Amino acid sequence: MRTKEQLIKNLEDKLTDIERQQNDVEALEARLNATVDELTRQKAEMDKLKKENEAASQIAFSVSLANSGEIYRGPCTDKTLVFKRIFSNTGNAYSQSTGVFTAPVNGLYYFSFSTYGYNTHVMGAILMKNGVRQISTYDYTSVDGSDSSSNAAVLQLAAGDKVHMELWDNGRVFDNLNGHTTFSGFLLFPM
Repeated sequence: MRTKEQLIKNLEDKLTDIERQQNDVEALEARLNATVDELTRQKAEMDKLKKENEAASQIAFSVSLANSGEIYRGPCTDKTLVFKRIFSNTGNAYSQSTGVFTAPVNGLYYFSFSTYGYNTHVMGAILMKNGVRQISTYDYTSVDGSDSSSNAAVLQLAAGDKVHMELWDNGRVFDNLNGHTTFSGFLLFPM
């Protein structure tokens, strides 16, 4: 009788042990499924970020003032230079109608520009970020025939920041299809 009771007790203990192990396996399976779901979600997020990063890194423009003939710009009240000849505008962040580059993403951007003018007026331009002067070129009236200058800067921009070129007060620049007065920029890397 004792052996039968011990056998029943051993079987009950083993059954309890099997039920506990089965619960442990089900808990592990649930955790594994949750981990797979999380990894799937993270992969989808990584793929989305990768696509956004690839698209964001394709931002560059290069323009000159004149798209035909010759153009003298300045002196004038609206000093914003609107560059009409588009060499490239990847990402469409530069507006040909306003002359303003609008940063599509947070990042570090490189800008360069060149100006050309004649000795009758102040020659040069100012790189503006959100209405604040950053760097410039400048040459005062002189007896020489013409002046040219260039400058460049790396600026940290937030998405929506605006960069454009302005003339100096009473300034004037010249351009023709030789591209003397130019403005260029590109995204170095997003931040």
